Amino acid sequence: MLYLIGLGLNEKGLSIESLNTLKKCDKIYLETYTVEFPYKKEELEKAIGVKAESLERDFMENETPKIIEESRKREIAILVYGSPLTATTHISLLHELRKNKVEYEVFHNASIFDAVAETGLQIYKFGKIASMPKWEKSFKPESFIEIIKENQSIKSHSLILVDIGLEFSKSLKQLEISAKNKVKFDKIVVCSKLGTKESKIFYDKPSNLTKKEIKSPFCIIIPAKELHFMEKEFLENHK
Repeated sequence: MLYLIGLGLNEKGLSIESLNTLKKCDKIYLETYTVEFPYKKEELEKAIGVKAESLERDFMENETPKIIEESRKREIAILVYGSPLTATTHISLLHELRKNKVEYEVFHNASIFDAVAETGLQIYKFGKIASMPKWEKSFKPESFIEIIKENQSIKSHSLILVDIGLEFSKSLKQLEISAKNKVKFDKIVVCSKLGTKESKIFYDKPSNLTKKEIKSPFCIIIPAKELHFMEKEFLENHK
């Protein structure tokens, strides 16, 4: 049996049902490669009272058969930051479990997709989600700008998920370079460590945001050009 368990947004976000399930597991993995955690692994282990083995990208992508065989014989849990099914990797894992007739159970939890409502922007007005990768010298993809452009055409907000390791100042630079002559925006929203005690939300021009201390994990939102008056009033309080 495999349990895919969402951790929520902070180290104390596990449900009672999830905690009870972990107590009966033979092995517990912590998936560590799809997001930059806002807390240390040791803090999580102390909060939930169990030890977890870090699960890196290479293992997850190349050793899936091993996890499947482990789950066939024992009770295995994989802990995932936020909600467990927002990453396609985890959907693929469930697909493999199904094909191999191995039982599994999913424990959902809060994620960035819920938490962005704290900005005051209405959830149902968000369009496609964009991902901003960290640019390399010979690899500078700008597909996220096309998604923003498409969302703006239907008057929707754009949520940009920023890759692990991409610093805030560099993400702003990538956004401004890519947006030039393609999309226009005045103010943007930046959310840092949502769901934790260090949660911060800013709404300002990119040039002003460079002076702010933005900690990872963070995301960027390009609001729709036309805002509901309640959205606008709420946003203006985030400085």
